[in-house]
Amino acid sequence: MWDRQHLFIGGAWVAPSTDRRIEMISPHSEEPIGHVAAASVADVDRAVGAARQAFDEGPWPRTDPAERVEAIRRLAARYGKRADELAALICAELGAPISFARRAQVALPGMMMTAFADIAAGYPWQEKRPGVYGQDVILRREPVGVVAAVVPWNMPQFLTVTKVIPALLAGCAVILKPAPESSLDALFFADLVEEIGLPAGVLNVVPADRDVSAYLVGHPGIDKVSFTGSSGAGRQVAAACAAQLTKVSLELGGKSAAIALADADPASVALAVRYSGMGMAGQICNSLTRVVVPASRIDDHADALAATLSAIRVGDPADPATQMGPLVARRQQERVRGYIDTGIREGARLVTGGTALPDGVDRGWYVRPTVFSDVDNAMTIAQEEIFGPVVVVIPYHDENEAVRIANDSEYGLAGSVFTADVERGLAVAAQVRTGTFGVNQGYAMDPAAPFGGVKASGYGRELGREGLESYLDVKSISVAAP
Repeated sequence: MWDRQHLFIGGAWVAPSTDRRIEMISPHSEEPIGHVAAASVADVDRAVGAARQAFDEGPWPRTDPAERVEAIRRLAARYGKRADELAALICAELGAPISFARRAQVALPGMMMTAFADIAAGYPWQEKRPGVYGQDVILRREPVGVVAAVVPWNMPQFLTVTKVIPALLAGCAVILKPAPESSLDALFFADLVEEIGLPAGVLNVVPADRDVSAYLVGHPGIDKVSFTGSSGAGRQVAAACAAQLTKVSLELGGKSAAIALADADPASVALAVRYSGMGMAGQICNSLTRVVVPASRIDDHADALAATLSAIRVGDPADPATQMGPLVARRQQERVRGYIDTGIREGARLVTGGTALPDGVDRGWYVRPTVFSDVDNAMTIAQEEIFGPVVVVIPYHDENEAVRIANDSEYGLAGSVFTADVERGLAVAAQVRTGTFGVNQGYAMDPAAPFGGVKASGYGRELGREGLESYLDVKSISVAAP
């Protein structure tokens, strides 16, 4: 049992202002695995005050960027030394298969820290630009201020790193607000920050429920909010930030389409769909969940997807052989089962999967990998983000229709096209309105490349140089001769 009774505020572990606790439940056993202190609005005020002091009066924003880079490199090294502990914790709290937790939930974020440090090390923090009036203009990149980083439960360390690390490298002070389901790994992250000795108040960690989170994003002491979550919650965050004129970036939902052209290999498409999200039971925002295929080959693609997804080994996430674990909570299991029932009711053909527990599983919040075929893009299961292991196969009759189907969505986060002709694939990619796109693969989130969406998938970019710049303001200074 994990028992974390304190919050990390102002560089110290402090008692919360109330005795409220978040109970952590195993998605596999449905039994308690620990408790975490829950922050109140008074605790948020303390955290904002500590971050404001760290930013307004402390050394961190005024430190040479090279020193901040070295601090993050120390954090990355410390992170790597404790990777196995962190992976085991994420496996327990989220039901992520231990192999996936080690690779995607821990090793990848560790690599991203180093990548961000490399970007910051080569970044032009100050430069001169020739002015129109015959004098140079000096451009300074300065930290935006106090940042509220609101992180969901599905890929918590990955998303913590994409927000917190560039903000720290920029010189900001950060308040990390994890989801209740992933509070343990967020506090573990605070342990590592404490171990490397960042200045007090530079990072604060406050697990909290939705009401307290809403208070945080609307707090007048916050200069920037970085939020990842559902599109509905993102709209509420945007409205709260607008009221305060707070800068905000939003990484929201997705319903990404995989377009298979006529020459695409169904087995290759099926593998890409599997690896785009099934490691977390479909609980990944840029998963390929709509597979758009030539009508003449719909059975080939549906059969390949059914064979590939039904072969996934589902079970105890602590077993190294497990390839897919449970969903994070009972409410998620019920939600996904409801969508499966809706798909059947609306006339889609269930090829594999369904609402029953997987074979060999007698408890836990599991859902079978599920494939629907003969799906009309207007159906609920083709339009709404299910956030579970459910894939729909949609037929098209020509490439123009395929692009129209891909674009016929409120979301615009990611997508892919599969073809033996890369140039033809790039031509399709140029026509699909998303923030990210892959050719012959699910979109690979490269730490060097910006990631984000359009339409209801949000705005702003994370990762790459653009991810660092989202935590910077540009100051122009013109100098006249005395």
